[in-house]
Amino acid sequence: MVPRPSGPPRSVLISGASSGIGAALAQRYAAPDTHLFLCGRDADRLGAVAAACRAAGARVEATVLDVAVRPETERWVRDAEAAAPLDLVIANAGVSAGTSGAPGTRGFYGESTEQTRRILAVNVEGVLNTVAPALPAMQARARGHIALMSSLAAFRGLPGAAAYSASKAAVKTYGEALRLTLAPSGIAVTVICPGFVDSRITERNRFPMPLKMSAERAADLIARRLERAPARIAFPLPLYAAVWLLGALPPAVGDRLLKHSKHTTYGD
Repeated sequence: MVPRPSGPPRSVLISGASSGIGAALAQRYAAPDTHLFLCGRDADRLGAVAAACRAAGARVEATVLDVAVRPETERWVRDAEAAAPLDLVIANAGVSAGTSGAPGTRGFYGESTEQTRRILAVNVEGVLNTVAPALPAMQARARGHIALMSSLAAFRGLPGAAAYSASKAAVKTYGEALRLTLAPSGIAVTVICPGFVDSRITERNRFPMPLKMSAERAADLIARRLERAPARIAFPLPLYAAVWLLGALPPAVGDRLLKHSKHTTYGD
């Protein structure tokens, strides 16, 4: 039996909360009697999000950090847990080749080696750095909810986005396995797979982004579905169906369909 939250989360930790879905989720959860622990790399943007959440009545602790730095991230999570036992941890922070630092020399796969290492460090190790330190206390009290931000890009490696697709596939698979592993401990795990959402990642894209939605709409959809602690939240449905089918097709068929694609970033 997979556990479900007993009520609305009152202590919520969100990484990557300075922009995009993370910022929108922070403001979606901001309310009186709610304690928010937010992190991001941009102090000014994070401060603005924290101020908006405080104006909504929430108690907010905002910390500037890079989730790829393990000691700092683990300390942030443990300090949050000590201040207000965490009901919900959303490992949201992520980057793509367009937001992971200096562009560098673009390689055959559309991401330089330096960008590839950075993407994997933030999108995979950063998730682990955020989730792992929260688990012991959640297991001790036999409750809690972990939400991992993956992407529809997790269902099939996309041209120009090898590292991004791989990182999101790793998060998806990790979350699926973690859900079954932690269920006996009373901890719920949900994997979130968005399509195109307005963010600092997608604003750099120079190709059509079908069914793109606002970060606020995406955050509202995610928050409402997280109430039921499903195994997966994937949207929008037509795009989810398309990438699921693409991933299920024989590789040679999928390769032909993607052969002329110019996508370099896909998802949140």
